Amino acid sequence: MFRAAEQPPLHLQPVRARLIGTPADGGRPRSLYAWQYLGVTMNQRLVDAAIDQMNRRWPSGETGGAAAVCLDDGQILTSVCLDNLNGGVSLCHETGAICQAYTLNKRVTASVCVLREVGSSEIVVLAPCGICQERLALWGPEVQVGVGDPGSPSGWSVRTLLEVNPYYWGAHFADGGRWPSSAQHSS
Repeated sequence: MFRAAEQPPLHLQPVRARLIGTPADGGRPRSLYAWQYLGVTMNQRLVDAAIDQMNRRWPSGETGGAAAVCLDDGQILTSVCLDNLNGGVSLCHETGAICQAYTLNKRVTASVCVLREVGSSEIVVLAPCGICQERLALWGPEVQVGVGDPGSPSGWSVRTLLEVNPYYWGAHFADGGRWPSSAQHSS
């Protein structure tokens, strides 16, 4: 289970994000405010942005979800899913933010999706579905994503797309690399 850390409201926090920590301690902050905001990593601030978006869209007690992506300039974009009676036109929570990043011609460096089930206050971090992994693949194998991790104190941890999908089918089309370039993805 994930519990949001008490922090100042997002509009009062700096816009950029980088986690202080070492690989040995999992990059976890050493105190409540041990986060620096410099821009490219998946961290608590990105999770909190998704939770804030979810809470704005769906009241407590209702099923809700949202996503947040971090751009290479430190900007955070959030979005929610599009539910529809016709399931074929529904979209994942990440889709709006991913499309906005592409529209802005910005590189996505990290992404997270959160979910709260009806009647529950528990918020979980979900790994991106296969379709969202494909959408994020445009920005390469090092894009960081949040994944549920019951063994972590926060209930989630960070993985790269390559770690989440080590056998990515698109690698077959990479020109001498381990991952197709952005140009190959767009062609």
